[in-house]
Amino acid sequence: MKLSNKQRSIQHSGMLTLTCSAVLLVALGACSKTDSNKTIGEKLDSAVAKTGQVASDANAKAESSLASAGDAVKRDAQKVEDSSKKMVASISAKVDDVTITTSVSAELAKDPDLSAIKINVDTKDGKVTLNGPAPNAAAKERATTLAKAIKGVSSVDNKLEVKS
Repeated sequence: MKLSNKQRSIQHSGMLTLTCSAVLLVALGACSKTDSNKTIGEKLDSAVAKTGQVASDANAKAESSLASAGDAVKRDAQKVEDSSKKMVASISAKVDDVTITTSVSAELAKDPDLSAIKINVDTKDGKVTLNGPAPNAAAKERATTLAKAIKGVSSVDNKLEVKS
């Protein structure tokens, strides 16, 4: 299993702690006045046993730290993935709205009565709003019909004003 730099750092830190603990325990064992009746071998055996326990505890802490780091990395990766999906969806919606606006404007420009006037077409989430003048009521209604025929249009708010 390949370890990341963070995992290697945690492992290295655990090993350093273990080594320091072992040296300290051996030194304390040798200096202890309560074990004065024990032989050097017995003191050494006791220090080795204590060092083994400290090593075991340090290893458990290192494994726990690695597991926590792994969980944090997984959570962060999921957040990045979720954020990316939202961004892609947002961009797709904007592209769709731009496509709808362009298509509606092109259809209006093909109509002989509507092509001569400036009609503002706005689209948000598939909802088209038409603003500007209309030469007559029939042309205004045709603008609504043309806009509704475009793929992706969910509704049309026709605010064209018929000029008398």
